[in-house]
Amino acid sequence: MAITKEEVLNALRVVIDPDLKQDVVSLGFIKDLNIEGGRISFILELTTPACPLKEQLKAAAENAVKGINGVSEVHVEVTSKVVSHRMEGKDEILPGVKNIIAIASGKGGVGKSTVCVGLATALAATGARVGLLDTDIYGPSIPIMMGVKEQPEIKNEKLIPIEKYGIRLMSLGFLISEDTPLIWRGPMVMKAVEQLITDVAWGELDYLLMDLPPGTGDVQLTLAQKVPLTGAVIVTTPQDVALLDVVRGISMFQKLNVPILGIVENMSYFLCPHCNEKTEIFSHGGGENAAKKWEVPFLGEIPLDLKTRVGGDVGIPSLIEDPDSPQSKIFIEIAEKLAAGISSLGR
Repeated sequence: MAITKEEVLNALRVVIDPDLKQDVVSLGFIKDLNIEGGRISFILELTTPACPLKEQLKAAAENAVKGINGVSEVHVEVTSKVVSHRMEGKDEILPGVKNIIAIASGKGGVGKSTVCVGLATALAATGARVGLLDTDIYGPSIPIMMGVKEQPEIKNEKLIPIEKYGIRLMSLGFLISEDTPLIWRGPMVMKAVEQLITDVAWGELDYLLMDLPPGTGDVQLTLAQKVPLTGAVIVTTPQDVALLDVVRGISMFQKLNVPILGIVENMSYFLCPHCNEKTEIFSHGGGENAAKKWEVPFLGEIPLDLKTRVGGDVGIPSLIEDPDSPQSKIFIEIAEKLAAGISSLGR
């Protein structure tokens, strides 16, 4: 008796996406199902190229179909199509961008820009289309951390993002010299931020990461009110004084109905490169405790790392310099959790 498509789809219903809590058939992941005698082929289309479980899901799908009588061969191709998750009721100012993520911190000095660069390079490494916008008008650091010195071109009255390491970049730091002080009042800052968003030809992006200035001031409020954000990631360090500011950051975004996608604890510990002894310089575990208290995801902890600091100074992110390093793997794990969290929004 010939194998039917219904038979194959019923077999695949046992394969559950653990993040979305549904089977791959109900989620619409199975595409281009083809049956030629005992040979079965189909596409498993996931919601993000950064899915941390794609190999497990592929293996589970193959095994489920192999259990059908008469099946001699199974070929599964894994692809992805990132779904847009953005706040409703906002003007459509970036129609080609599927997800806009604010990377924020309650205070300065927590390494937020380093985390932002690490997440951007990690998401890009999975094959996602990624943009990175530096909204810190007074202290833009992305040009240095990404090693960009050239100025963007203008075409059709739009700034063309500078592309580096597979990421589309924009910063006010690309447009002014490093030694030019900006003595601007609030309205001028807000206008500059809005132009960096709307007057840039971002094109089609799966994820646009916005590196926000520290604190809960005008820039954060303007972005949350005018930009259809997917959500915000809060970066902190473990000590109590930093965690107090996390509370302010979470409260601000929640009052503006911006989902908190998670907390990242940076400078979580120092791992000695000579003896592998772990030293918790700034205490430890505060970020995870805050996530539990506020019932938001804890995305992970990033240790102090000399290569990451050096890479930020010379413009070569750690994941580009050494993609197999422990630090790079941590950034990839956090990026995968972030992508999975975005995919599960609204489900």
